[in-house]
Amino acid sequence: MEGRVYEAAVEGNVNSLVQLLREDALLLDRFITGFDSETPLHIASMLGHDQFVQEILNRKAELAKVLDARKASPLHLATAKGYLEIVKKLLQASPDMCFVRDRDGRNPVHIAALKGHVSILGEIVQARPGAARVLMDRGETILHACARHNQLDAMKFLLERISDHEFVNLKNYDGNTVLHIAVADKQQEAVIYLVANGIEVNSMNKDGLTVLDLLSKNERDVKDIEVAESLRRVGAVNGKVIPLPKNELEVMRKQILSSVSSNQHDARQRKKKHKKVVNKHVDWLERKKNSLMVVASLIATMAFQACLTPPGSFWQDSSNGHEAGYSVLADQKPEKYSYFLSYNTTGLVASLSIILLLMSGLPLRHRVFMWFLMVIMWIAITAMAMTYLVAITAYTPERESVALLRVIEISLLIWVGLMVILLLGHTIRLIIRLIRYICKKLRGRRPSSTQMV
Repeated sequence: MEGRVYEAAVEGNVNSLVQLLREDALLLDRFITGFDSETPLHIASMLGHDQFVQEILNRKAELAKVLDARKASPLHLATAKGYLEIVKKLLQASPDMCFVRDRDGRNPVHIAALKGHVSILGEIVQARPGAARVLMDRGETILHACARHNQLDAMKFLLERISDHEFVNLKNYDGNTVLHIAVADKQQEAVIYLVANGIEVNSMNKDGLTVLDLLSKNERDVKDIEVAESLRRVGAVNGKVIPLPKNELEVMRKQILSSVSSNQHDARQRKKKHKKVVNKHVDWLERKKNSLMVVASLIATMAFQACLTPPGSFWQDSSNGHEAGYSVLADQKPEKYSYFLSYNTTGLVASLSIILLLMSGLPLRHRVFMWFLMVIMWIAITAMAMTYLVAITAYTPERESVALLRVIEISLLIWVGLMVILLLGHTIRLIIRLIRYICKKLRGRRPSSTQMV
């Protein structure tokens, strides 16, 4: 049903609209409460179907307040297209839409001025005069917009209606008045008209430039010279000739003091942040040292105990080719005993090395030393894991060899996968830190523009 309404709006078919409303009396209400931002009234207003617009407003005037995806109302669209009769109808239905700004920060009176639709501009200003005083983005007035888009007729119309000297001389965020814009864009007629209407000719922007300063920079042809002469006749001077008022000097003094205070505050904040980072790094190192010490001590204890009580224990008597006190595993399975001894000794030596380094008093304050200790810890843990595997293979019966082999394969797969993930993760972190360090050094060595000159 909604699709048929849109088709009727595109064609401007009032009879089709009436027929659809007979079939569904709440059809237009759904455009107010629904999620379709563009209503049939938007389409009809944009395409100039004034009778279709009138029919919708007669039945549901609230649609004149609905905004589309660009925050534009039907009044915005009709104004942009220059449809005077539709603008009149929409103003009658909802005059306060003159104040609504679209996504670009423009209300309908701004659009009328930008497009040069003076007749529509007159209708909107007559309906809501205050809409012409609404500021656009960057603090610009509608007069700034007229100057930027070379709409002299619209500017003349507005200056005749707005007799506010302060509003006419209002500056945007860059400190430029409408005269600055007109001069910078070489709009000779606009400059002459503005000067004739008493606009301030010696107003300075944020760069301390008057309109004469702007003109002096770009003075290249006869028209520029004529405009400059006309400005000088009404008292225009360069910015350096105008002394700063006392209040502006006071403002500059406060700005300088504020800048100094701000720099001192920033320095304190940087020092505080640096101290916080250092403390965080020290805490991290202490936690790592404590964790490594506890784990290394535990592994050393396990390895020492495994040496005292190897798998299969010791012979209790001396007979049949063996002696009391010797390892049973060494006599029965010498190859596995050799593996057991090697892995167990590796774990013991690695853990004792960690304990010795941590207790040596060396300044192990860099992350590289911590990573070195972590690698030794990985070796110790891996050695103890291999010691366990050798031990269970030593005293497991042959009939359970298949199950044992399966357990060992799964365990080794999981363990190797975990070690690869850890190694890869730490390697990537190390490479990223190294790249950042190199980039920082290169930026530090790059000569500045002043040094190159």
